[in-house]
Amino acid sequence: MNVTMEKAKNLSMSALIHTLLLGVSVVCVFPLLWAFSSSLKTQATVFSDMSLFPAHPQWNNYIEAWTRGNFGHYFMNSVFYTSVVVAGVILISSLAAYAFSRFEFPGKNFLFYLLIATMMIPIPGTIIPLYVLLVKLGLANTAIGYILPQINGGLALGIFLLKTFFDDLPKELEESARIDGCSRLMVYWNIAIPLAKPAIAVLAIFNVLNVWNEYLLAMLVLSDKALMPLQRGLMVFQGAHITEYPLLMAGICITIIPVVLVYLLLQKYIIKGITAGAVKG
Repeated sequence: MNVTMEKAKNLSMSALIHTLLLGVSVVCVFPLLWAFSSSLKTQATVFSDMSLFPAHPQWNNYIEAWTRGNFGHYFMNSVFYTSVVVAGVILISSLAAYAFSRFEFPGKNFLFYLLIATMMIPIPGTIIPLYVLLVKLGLANTAIGYILPQINGGLALGIFLLKTFFDDLPKELEESARIDGCSRLMVYWNIAIPLAKPAIAVLAIFNVLNVWNEYLLAMLVLSDKALMPLQRGLMVFQGAHITEYPLLMAGICITIIPVVLVYLLLQKYIIKGITAGAVKG
């Protein structure tokens, strides 16, 4: 009897948890469905037609959004910025995290905690000094002036995640490689990095999301429209007197697709990274 009651209790708890998770999933997915639905409507029906899939979908909204928003140019800019920033964050943070994890040097713990403390500084609090610094260095309105602050912004989290992962790697593997003649750099590249792929995937998806969706820094640093990222194209459909919502929603859907594809490609590594404790504190 007790076993039966325990099973019933576990089933009830499982059903409750799955119901709650399903509700959260619906809340998270519904705005995306609404954006997709709105992208297939006309300006006249976007607020009057409440169906999730309109009877007469306007697929040409995507073509018009792409051409009018000059998305081809902005899209390549965003791909370039995202690729460079993510690569820079992964390279620099992995090197620094490996050094913090394996090397002993004066002030090691102080420097690590000081670095982690920078994550508590709100982004708006750094905008004015960042802009002044970029102007004095001659990096305002340049691609490198837009890329470097984003690499810097992702380093603290990257070092924290990867150091935690490197701390859990067995040192015997590295010692065996050192005996075989591998240098520190070879051990880092051939042993630490391949084993840290799940943690690197978690770091990559975090930074892809941040860089791909970034717009405030672009408006601050870049004045040349030719250097703007993809989000700049969305502003074409928002005027002073009218906003073309179907085209705006189509543009938003276009910007979402690459991020979804990246997540799907890295999904198995992300799950491994989370379950392996890559994000534990």
